[in-house]
Amino acid sequence: MHASERLARWRPGLAGRLDPQLLRVLAAIGAGVIGALVVWLFHQALEYAEVLLYDQSDGLVAAARGLPAWQRIITPVLGGLAAGTLLWLWNRSRSGPVRHADDYIEAVTIGDGRLDLRAGLGKVLACFLVVIAGGAVGREGAMVLLAALACSLVGARWRHLIDLRLTVACGVAAGFAAAYHAPLASSLFIAEVLLGSLALAAIGPVILAAVTSALITYALSGDAKLYQVAASAPLDASGLALVALIGVVAGVLGPLFLAWLDASRKGFAWLSWPLPLQLAAGGLLVGLVSVLRPEAWGNGYSAVQALLLAPMAWQVVTLILLCKLIAVAGSIGSGAPGGVFTPTLLVGAAFGQLVSQLIAVFLPGIGHPLLFTISGMGVFLAATTHAPVMSTLMVLEMTGQVQLLLALLPACVIAAGISRRLRSASIYAGHRERD
Repeated sequence: MHASERLARWRPGLAGRLDPQLLRVLAAIGAGVIGALVVWLFHQALEYAEVLLYDQSDGLVAAARGLPAWQRIITPVLGGLAAGTLLWLWNRSRSGPVRHADDYIEAVTIGDGRLDLRAGLGKVLACFLVVIAGGAVGREGAMVLLAALACSLVGARWRHLIDLRLTVACGVAAGFAAAYHAPLASSLFIAEVLLGSLALAAIGPVILAAVTSALITYALSGDAKLYQVAASAPLDASGLALVALIGVVAGVLGPLFLAWLDASRKGFAWLSWPLPLQLAAGGLLVGLVSVLRPEAWGNGYSAVQALLLAPMAWQVVTLILLCKLIAVAGSIGSGAPGGVFTPTLLVGAAFGQLVSQLIAVFLPGIGHPLLFTISGMGVFLAATTHAPVMSTLMVLEMTGQVQLLLALLPACVIAAGISRRLRSASIYAGHRERD
């Protein structure tokens, strides 16, 4: 008898002897370990590529500062061209319809948990090329997809014993936790975005996977927080009211940001260029605005970190914000693979810091720049994801400013509520509309 046949006969018998809850726990821990390791490996590969290409590992913004203007422009163009060519060749090589989903949200919400490995790895590699060349997309999107792919690949071999959809959901949570150092928020991402098609009992394994991934990530990286802050952000009654107010403003601006991305996608679609040229054009936009501000390069992590460490002049913050909006529209609109979470955090941080400087003019001595910078990140994320609890916890876990919970949670609820009334579709509408 063939070994695979013996294994297939053995698994159902083993399933009957093991407690289903124990199997869920084991699958969740396994997903947490796998998710943490693949995200760490992806991050290490990015750092190695930075050293190889730019002779430094201090981030893409620092790399951009060290390049002459013409190299700042041409590098994202070449990255987009390479990624577009890779995706174009992949699309050309398809001999028939794809059997499994190539998107983790689709695999969990309407699929059976199995992901198309070849298509997924193609997206991850294309995202790597865009990111390392300075494209304004989130590298975390590729990290989470890679974690989901690894859990789907391993879990498919044991699908007679485990719930594959739940295992992949645990892998997504583990990837988020490893990428953002935010295990609780990662669990709530699953609850608020994916749990419409999962049983509530799935929350336990998802949290276990996220915490396992976070613990391994902390051990590997040594950093419990993703962002360092200059000091603790103080909070008083006036600050509480003003944070709620910026939640209202973000509830209006969030849909406008999503409409800006939609307009960019439509603009590139109208061009009807081949995919390699389209992504190269998106890279050109990134390169051109990076001549004005190097913060246009990359996902926005370095710029967010700088805003959290020290306030900048409003003119500088405004220019960074405008350049980043153009760069993100160029990268996302052209179809470059990658996430938009961290770019959204940068837009929110810049918005919050501009609000703090406006308040300082009319109400001097009230509030603190750090309070509004962190709050801007949270409310803007809530306005674009329509997931207020996840957005609150994610920002607080990333910065360690848990004392802001009482101010930020109501503000995020307000921002998400207003945004949902103005625009029913969140940033995940492209996935959910297939549900």
